[in-house]
Amino acid sequence: MKTALIIRHVPHEGVAGYRQPIEDAGYDVSRIDVTDPEFSTLDLREPDLLIMMGGPMGVYEQDRHPWISCQLRRLAQRLEADRPTLGVCFGAQMMASALGARVHPGPAKEVGFHPVQIHEHAACSPLRHLHEVPVLHWHGDTFTRPAGVEILASSRLYEHQAFRRGRNLLALQFHAEMGEDPRFDAWMEQWPEAVIEAGGCPRALRRAHDELGPGAVAAGRAAIADWLTDLN
Repeated sequence: MKTALIIRHVPHEGVAGYRQPIEDAGYDVSRIDVTDPEFSTLDLREPDLLIMMGGPMGVYEQDRHPWISCQLRRLAQRLEADRPTLGVCFGAQMMASALGARVHPGPAKEVGFHPVQIHEHAACSPLRHLHEVPVLHWHGDTFTRPAGVEILASSRLYEHQAFRRGRNLLALQFHAEMGEDPRFDAWMEQWPEAVIEAGGCPRALRRAHDELGPGAVAAGRAAIADWLTDLN
């Protein structure tokens, strides 16, 4: 059976809604936390599919989180080998950095449900399922464009919301996996100030999650299912 490894940077940011299409595609899914002593010993080139999820840290905070530089070195080897890799939010920023881009704080927090604009040239890409679908955003960092990638989507605040390189590398800044996962409550409890900094209201964001979350997850699952089908 094909193997998929999820790297979890914090316990409350898991694969959530994306697990279903990954399992449906025939992958035996396992997970490891970056705090696990075994994490530093893994060869990240080995899994058939690697999925890196989000986290509140910045790629540039390597002094505070020494595992970031270790992970980046091994991730760069995987990307050089063009092994199928999906990055979400912080995971996407890690992919950008491993491809030579600069990750840095953005001009504003982007937190809440709203659509991304799918670029015209990406209209036939897996992201077509997300056209005009409000999805969850929760970040304040961004990145320069990595060399050799295709930018697939943007938002009003951030030009680089999604990119791919060929068929095997996909990076998503937004959270189309979130909308039905109870860990959303942990996000709200841990970072309520992020919602306020972005000009939002925690109560309104909870309502938006309840109303828009299922549709976001359905679109996200469809996008990931299409991407997995098209892997080299």
